[in-house]
Amino acid sequence: MDLLNAAFFLALLKIVWVNILLSGDNAVVIALASRNLPADQQKRAIVFGSGAAIVLRVVLTLFAVELLQLPWLKLVGAALLLWIGIQLLADSDDDADVHAHPTMWGAIRTILVADLVMSLDNVIAVAAAANSAPESLRLALLIVGLGLSIPLIIFGSTLLLKLMERVPAIITLGAALLGFVAGEMATTDAAVHDWFETHLHHLDYTVSIGCAVFVVAVGLVLARRGKAQST
Repeated sequence: MDLLNAAFFLALLKIVWVNILLSGDNAVVIALASRNLPADQQKRAIVFGSGAAIVLRVVLTLFAVELLQLPWLKLVGAALLLWIGIQLLADSDDDADVHAHPTMWGAIRTILVADLVMSLDNVIAVAAAANSAPESLRLALLIVGLGLSIPLIIFGSTLLLKLMERVPAIITLGAALLGFVAGEMATTDAAVHDWFETHLHHLDYTVSIGCAVFVVAVGLVLARRGKAQST
């Protein structure tokens, strides 16, 4: 039971950190979509829009977790997660095209649509983190972990964005975590898991650490290249 609790809380911490790391764009979307509303409607649009977006994300992530049980899909997911971590450091994402709405329901609709479009990274990363927990705990883990992202998105993302600007190491550590989770996902894919268990069991963590180093190295190189091209 203690091992189950440890696995649960470790996966929960991963999910919370992923949401902290990847929810900044969602906070920007919410602010832009609701900026033309009266103050009282702004609060309601933010709460309703964020809550509905989280519910949709839970459903999408549940499907992602189930799909990751199929052979080869974890390897694909791991590759996508490596790309997400690299892009996080390279910072090459285009700004979201979000229009403000004069009505609360229009703003909520914009928040939902933009969140769904922008949440692929969250869904993949959260599904990967949840996959490291015991199967019987995954549903509760997803609900709790993604539920925690509601206040993070509503109240904390803007502050965290400023903190990340002042302490860039936070972003680097977060990208490394995504790489580590990608390595965990790859080595537990049904297509290669038995082979790893038989021949390379002691290299599981080596692969995960290697993926973390790979994400940070490639991401920093691309970031420096981007800065050099912009000057």
